[in-house]
Amino acid sequence: MFKIKIIFIIIMISFFSSKLNSSYEKLAFDFSFNDLDGSEIKLSEFKNKVLVVTNVASYCGFTSQYEDLQEIWEKYQDRGLVVIGVPSNSFNQEMDSNKEIKNFCEAKFGISFPMTEKVKVKGDEAHDFYKWANDNYGKNAVPKWNFHKIIISKDGKVMDTFSSMTKPTSKKFVKVLEEALSK
Repeated sequence: MFKIKIIFIIIMISFFSSKLNSSYEKLAFDFSFNDLDGSEIKLSEFKNKVLVVTNVASYCGFTSQYEDLQEIWEKYQDRGLVVIGVPSNSFNQEMDSNKEIKNFCEAKFGISFPMTEKVKVKGDEAHDFYKWANDNYGKNAVPKWNFHKIIISKDGKVMDTFSSMTKPTSKKFVKVLEEALSK
């Protein structure tokens, strides 16, 4: 009976754990975004670095996390961290134009990490990076709300994801971040 339970558990894990089944035909470094001024941000420029890709919004209750993102950017960029903010109106809480977003982020939070132009982060019209993350890591990679964080390891694969509730300066987040940077 015990062996049957173990076999059942293994089968269930294989069906429901996309992390075990991911093929990674592409890596995060195969994607690009445009920045708030329209210039291309090639993620390939960040090979062998750890990326924190976060969908952001100006009118969200979690907008104060910009401060935490800036803090980890300043603290860890010399160790190979790149924070990338991805403005999105997928949850109806972002400003209309890229110029407004840029002015808001710079004036209110002093953001100096790379920011992409406004894109969709869920559904059929999601940016290809987010579709890729979903395909290779599963539903946990799909933002359920603004300030969802995806940590990409130095090898270009999704290492972990964190919901909006987890601050980028929390012990839990920093532990995974430091682990990724030390590899």
